[in-house]
Formats: sequence, structure tokens, C-alpha cells
Amino acid sequence: MAPLDHLAWPFFDERHRAFARELDAWATAHVPHAHGPDVDAECRGLVRALGQGGWLQHAVGERIDTRAICLARETLARHSGLADFAFAMQGLGSGAISLQGTPAQRERYLPRVARGEAIAAFALSEPEAGSDVAAMRCRARIDGDHAVLDGEKTWISNGGIADFYVVFVRDDVPGAPARGSKGLSAYIVDAGTPGFEIAERIDVIAPHPLARLRFTGCRVPLSQRIGAQGEGFKVAMRTLDVFRTSVAAAALGFARRALDEGLQRATTRPMFGGVLADFQLTQAKLAQMALTIDSAALLTYRAAWQRDQGQGVTKEAAMAKLAATEGAQQVIDSAVQLFGGLGVVSEMPVERLYREIRALRIYEGASEVQQLIIGRELLKAPRGGGIPPPPPEGE
Repeated sequence: MAPLDHLAWPFFDERHRAFARELDAWATAHVPHAHGPDVDAECRGLVRALGQGGWLQHAVGERIDTRAICLARETLARHSGLADFAFAMQGLGSGAISLQGTPAQRERYLPRVARGEAIAAFALSEPEAGSDVAAMRCRARIDGDHAVLDGEKTWISNGGIADFYVVFVRDDVPGAPARGSKGLSAYIVDAGTPGFEIAERIDVIAPHPLARLRFTGCRVPLSQRIGAQGEGFKVAMRTLDVFRTSVAAAALGFARRALDEGLQRATTRPMFGGVLADFQLTQAKLAQMALTIDSAALLTYRAAWQRDQGQGVTKEAAMAKLAATEGAQQVIDSAVQLFGGLGVVSEMPVERLYREIRALRIYEGASEVQQLIIGRELLKAPRGGGIPPPPPEGE
């Protein structure tokens, strides 16, 4: 299966096809497949390279092309999980500014993000508030022309290397009752702001910059607020609606690489006088891997196309992320099985993919949350439907 076969699908125009081919060629020449010990330095280098190559401009700005973002993530993920991470976090970290920032905020941050000169981060999750955003405890009180932030954030990608963080906090209004998800605001906090510190770096099975943040009397000018006070939840959800579909695309990239590796292994591994691919069990496994990938790809690019047409995609994006991430886990597991013992050797391609895919089933909404979103959206739809009754006789 050629990695760019799906570009023939009607979801894409020639501009997208040319973009994907050019990025694939660039990644082949510029993206390392093996990672060194200094993940922070490597991530910074990838951000610079992606910016200098002109690729980050597709993830930044007011006019967001969802299909281009998805094609970029799928292509980069097939080459390197860290390259996909570097691209995605520049988009997610600056997405709120792209979508709802003031002209001054956009001018100050977005050009540098697009050039790879500033690294962005998106700070939503907390120790006791991941999927349940309404449980957020990090607070901001207004003091003159500043907001004063207190609390913690955790699982923050690019934590420790970002130049700025879009931080979501609960508005601390004296005497006002807690307002769940409606009482949130978003602020841009520059690295080095007094009262802001990296409390802890977090190591995970697929290494990338990740940290817990702490805010203690951190004063941020009100000019750094994105949107009006109390609009933080809307800002966060608009941003996630764009990039949730792209998580599905990254999972596709991992799955396609796993299938490529599995095909190579099956057709070259000597086995009982032939090769592994001669066995019907192997052929069935490869067939299921291909079926899973194409099924998820259709859902992914349907959601991306719909968003680019200005349509709502809450249910479609959730379906895409759920199908692609769960499916990719199955595809990669099958590839590891085809490799046998070699499949669990550290830094083998399929072993790296096995570690890379696991987090995608959790971040930007765990699989269980996607199921809840899909069910909720189905229940909101009009009742009825089905096969209409036959017309009366004589009509």
C-alpha cells in the first residue's frame, strides 16, 4: 500500500495533493528516524526546521485548513512521532490566538510561531481536572489591569521548553457561585513571568517535553486575555475542535508506518521453506490492518473536509479520533506480532510505534470521552427517521 494512495480521494484538491507530496519528500530528507538522548534539544531543532521549511504556517493563523493540518500530521507521524509532536503543538499551543486572539496578540505571537522562533503550549489539564474541565481549580483574580493566577497545570506538552503558554483558569469572582465550565478564562503567559515556574518534568513511555506548571501570585496583564472574561471554555473547545481531528490523522500516520513495516517483514522473513507472507493467517492479519486503516482514514478526512466547508464536526471529529486511535493501536500490535521477538526490541520501528500510539488514546479527550460525545450528539439529533410508510393506495 503506497503511503499517499488516499490522496486520490475526493476530499482533497490538487493543492492538498501537492502539499502532501512535498512534505513527504521534505521529511524523508530532513527528519531523523532515530532520536537522541536530549529530547528537548531535538524538539527545538524540529520546530526550527519545520518553521524554516515553511510547514508551520499551515498550523498557524486565522484561516486554518483542517485537511492540510491532518495531511501534515499523518505524513510527519509516518516518519517520526517527535516531528509530528513538534508540528502539532505549535498549532495547538497557538490555536486559541489564531481563532480568537486580538490583532495585537496575533501580531506578537503568530509570526514567530510560524517561523519556528517561538514554541507554544496549551495548558488546560490539571491534577484533578483532565476530561472534567468543570473541576478546574487554577484560578485568576482581577487586580487592576492585571489577572493574578494561582494553581497548577499538569500533562502540559512543551512544558519546560515553550516560550509562552495559553493557560485556562477559573475566574475568582468574590461572592459569585462556582459556574462550572462557564466561569473560565484564557490568558497568554510568557515563560519567565514572575510567579510562574516549571514544578516538575514528567517522563513518559514515548519521550517528549512534558511538565507540571505552578502559578503563585503570577501577574498577567489583562491585555493577555484571549476573548472576554468567562469565554475560556468556548476558546478551549473551538481550539480542540480543530486539532482533535488531527490527532486521528497522526494515528493514521503511525498505523500506515506499522503496515509498511509489517509488509516488509512478512515478505522477507524466511519461514518453513517460504516466507511469512505465504501463510493465510498472515494474509488475513495484513488484510485486517489495511481495512482498519482505510476505515479510519475515511472518517478522519470526512471530518476534516466538513470543517473546511464550515460545518459542525463535534460528532464527526469524535468518531474520527476514536476509530483512528483505537484502530492504530490494533494495527501496531499486529505489526509487533508479525516481527515476533524483534518486535519488542528497544528502538525497533514497531516498538517505537507501540509506545507512540498509546498516548493518543488519552490526550485531547480519552476514547471513553469520545464515546460520550458521540452518544450525546446522537441524542441531541431529531427523533424519528427510518423507512417512511408506503403511500396510500392509488398514489
